[in-house]
Amino acid sequence: MALILTFLGKGGTGRTTVAIAAAKQLSSLGQRVLLVGQDPTPAFGLLLGASVGCDPLDVGANLKAVQLQSTVLLERSWEEVKQLEAQYLRSPTLKNVFGQELSVLPGMDSALALNAIREYDTSGQYDVIIYDGSGDQATLRMLGMPELLSWYFRRFRKVFTDSDLGKAISPFIQPVTSAILNVSWTPDDFAQQPTNQANQILDQGKAAVGDPNRVAAYLVTTQDALAVATAKYFWGSAQQVNLTVGGVLFNQTQATEALTSEFAPLSISALPHLSSFDDWQPLIDALPNFKQAAQAPQPLTIDLATRQVRLFLPGFDKKQVKLTQYGPEVTIEAGDQRRNILLPAQLSGQSVKGAKFQDRYLTISF
Repeated sequence: MALILTFLGKGGTGRTTVAIAAAKQLSSLGQRVLLVGQDPTPAFGLLLGASVGCDPLDVGANLKAVQLQSTVLLERSWEEVKQLEAQYLRSPTLKNVFGQELSVLPGMDSALALNAIREYDTSGQYDVIIYDGSGDQATLRMLGMPELLSWYFRRFRKVFTDSDLGKAISPFIQPVTSAILNVSWTPDDFAQQPTNQANQILDQGKAAVGDPNRVAAYLVTTQDALAVATAKYFWGSAQQVNLTVGGVLFNQTQATEALTSEFAPLSISALPHLSSFDDWQPLIDALPNFKQAAQAPQPLTIDLATRQVRLFLPGFDKKQVKLTQYGPEVTIEAGDQRRNILLPAQLSGQSVKGAKFQDRYLTISF
């Protein structure tokens, strides 16, 4: 499995330049690196100094690059959907709809990009995958997709099976599935089988995002006040998708005591100006060790002995954090992110006895 890195920050802070430098650094250390660009414009290839397409291309020793194209990814994914339909459905209905005629709807780009990264990861061809996306809330929502979708599957499947409609159609599931599918499902099978494979993929995605040795983000900012504020906001928002932020890269900015204190206790790296696309070495030398992200504060810790859940929420104050509990899970709102925490069996269904927000941590007691 590869280490997946991405960079967060305000537009114009040099995220793509830093991503390319990171790819060059890690590949020079003997790591098999894939640099994944989301920007479909020529800017990505110009900065990289290579013509990059929709399939991984060698651009240096141990270094490949690919420029994601949503239309191509959609076409390829559609063929997989048709194969899956043909596997289960006796008379496929999608065979006359062709991927080449499909248009990309809003939100598809992120889902297609995440699936592409997953496939590159599972291929086993890379030690490091560097994703150069939008570096904003869209990137965070993309990485939070496995946890979010698994909650929807889990919550609404239970709502349906417990509903009058679910109970009414339950006796008809076996004869109907036998008539139209290549498999015969009982009501219990039907509640599990259609989503088993999807849930397995989502569980793997959740585990990866929650492991800083597998997925980590780094903040990129300049000394501009707006860039610093944006970086701090993304730092806090990343915690809401269980993503570890490993450090801060001050691009073309001195690491002053005032700036450093804004992001304590994260590690700080001051990066020089890239004077020429022919001389990346000064920038590469200033980069941190990206494999030490696990030393940063973790987004979520659960202490069963004290029956406490702690969430690290930097960048927010007490008024911006909201806790609710409507069922067996706890919901946390911070910024523009909402997170449902799936509690371990020892705490599941237990009522919250108290909560306090102190020193950037929300501590919940059960």
